[in-house]
Amino acid sequence: MSAGAMSGGSAGWTFPRPFGTRTVLAVIAALALLFYSGQRVEVGRMLRETGTALLAKAGLAEEPPASQGLARVIGRLVPLELSDRQDVARIEGFDPARLPPFAHLETVQTTEQALNPATLELEARPVRHVYLVRPLGYAEHVLVKVLETLEIAFWGTLIAVLLGLPLALASAPNTMPAWPVRWVARAVVGMLRAVPELISALFLVIAYGFGPIAGFLALGLHGAGVLGRFFTDDIENADRKPQEALAAVGASRLAIWRLAILPQVMPHHIGSTLYILDRNVRMATVVGLVGAGGIGQELKGRYDMYDYGHVGTILIAIFIVVLLLDQASGRLRRRFL
Repeated sequence: MSAGAMSGGSAGWTFPRPFGTRTVLAVIAALALLFYSGQRVEVGRMLRETGTALLAKAGLAEEPPASQGLARVIGRLVPLELSDRQDVARIEGFDPARLPPFAHLETVQTTEQALNPATLELEARPVRHVYLVRPLGYAEHVLVKVLETLEIAFWGTLIAVLLGLPLALASAPNTMPAWPVRWVARAVVGMLRAVPELISALFLVIAYGFGPIAGFLALGLHGAGVLGRFFTDDIENADRKPQEALAAVGASRLAIWRLAILPQVMPHHIGSTLYILDRNVRMATVVGLVGAGGIGQELKGRYDMYDYGHVGTILIAIFIVVLLLDQASGRLRRRFL
């Protein structure tokens, strides 16, 4: 090629623009939408109040009332409440000779206002109360509630697997040839995923009352929708060659799934199940806030009664459980995946 042709080709070439007109217009439209949405959700007020609080911590501005209230609440979370005190008058069949281990009795003399029937006036009278004090009584109660939370998460995960796997088999075209059945199964999976656990727990509490039943059912139904979607994608993406080989020798759909599909997707199924279990442990605390059992229900009750020392103990227990769960989940993933 001659030097003139090369120079002519170089003269006609220009470096491509990094951003086109459409890209610039799309970015401007997205920024305008974010600005409009930010005004609706009060992002500006959040930034102002957060900035004011940070300046107040640095001594450059006056601390806002909301920040002062939050600081007082956080300060009352300590010291943690580990002991438990019960008025012996409210303990049915109490025997002072048979106290629980490490427990002791505490007598408190107080003054209460009582109506004098003769003068019909309130008078101060000394009242003696005897309390049963267990040094680690509340810590034991929190431990029981944590165990209940883990049980709610486990049963919710079990229900999710038992419902999600059949829905996935009915949703995937390589395991269910009938399209009406696939359409119905996919609709059920989408409906279960669309309803958050907290919403379903509200209605299940009405049906079953306060307690763990509403909790693990809410977690199980939503988890079934999530696992149904995950399992369906895994089954659809499995290698078709082993399936075609078994189909060629007359194997049934169930045999094809068991021998050709399941060995391929089992690691993915285990990973998805561990993810749901990990998520359910956290969500079991959240659904407890609406009365669905577990440590969340205890947290809501103590918070409503302004027992912030008890709230601090519960938060520390939740943090420890989540930390240990992360470690256990990581080991299980390394073991099976």
